Parts: sequence; structure tokens; C-alpha cells
Amino acid sequence: MWLFFALLSALFAALTSILAKLGIDGVNSNLATAIRIVVVVVMAWGMVFLTHAQNGIFSLGRKSWIFLILSGLATGASWLCYYRALQLGDASKVVPVDKLSVVMTLILAFVFLHEDFTAKSLIGCILIGAGTLVMVL
Repeated sequence: MWLFFALLSALFAALTSILAKLGIDGVNSNLATAIRIVVVVVMAWGMVFLTHAQNGIFSLGRKSWIFLILSGLATGASWLCYYRALQLGDASKVVPVDKLSVVMTLILAFVFLHEDFTAKSLIGCILIGAGTLVMVL
């Protein structure tokens, strides 16, 4: 089931890039990011209430709060940079560079989460890096 949702995530991420590039023309990138965030907040809280998950907020521990807040800050920074990059560059070049996050995630997961970094992971990272370089040049 995770693969199904991961593929949907990739599809929606692709749509996000195209729709953002179409909508950002002549709009301040920070304003565009703020509008996107409001839509995401409304949608996310809608899903929380739709699935009756709102009571879970009271059972979150200190560690969860800290890391969820830090994750939110990282997401916000990522979106601000992403929208600015989309405004300045071609989506066909910005998106592949943004997807270097896959390589960075694998490295960070190895360092901080002690996940396996196999030969297959290394080859994948090299191929993603090389593919990104080819697409950007």
C-alpha cells in the first residue's frame, strides 16, 4: 500500500510544480508560498477532522512536538526556496535539482537514523546525481 501512496505523492508533486509555474507568473514568490500554505493548512486540518484524529493532539509528547515543529520550519524554508527558484528558472530544470532531496535524504537517514546505506543506495545516488546534472546542463 505504501507504494500506491508514494506514486500518488509523486504525481501530486509533479502537478504541484506545473500548477505553481503557471500560477506564479507576476506574483511575488513569498506571497505565492503563503497562499499555498493556507490551502495546505485548511486541507490538512480538514482531513484531521474528517478522520476524527483531532484528539491525538493531546497525546503528543515533547519530542514529537519539537521534531514536528522543526519539520514544519524545514518545509516552509523548502517551499519558499522552491517557489523562488520556480519563478527564476524553468520548471524542467528546477524540479530535477529539487529532487536531489532524495540523495540528501538517503545520506541523512544513514547518518541520523542509522538506516542501511547499501551498494544499491550508493549506485542510486550516483545515478540520480548524474541524471540531475544531465538534465540541468
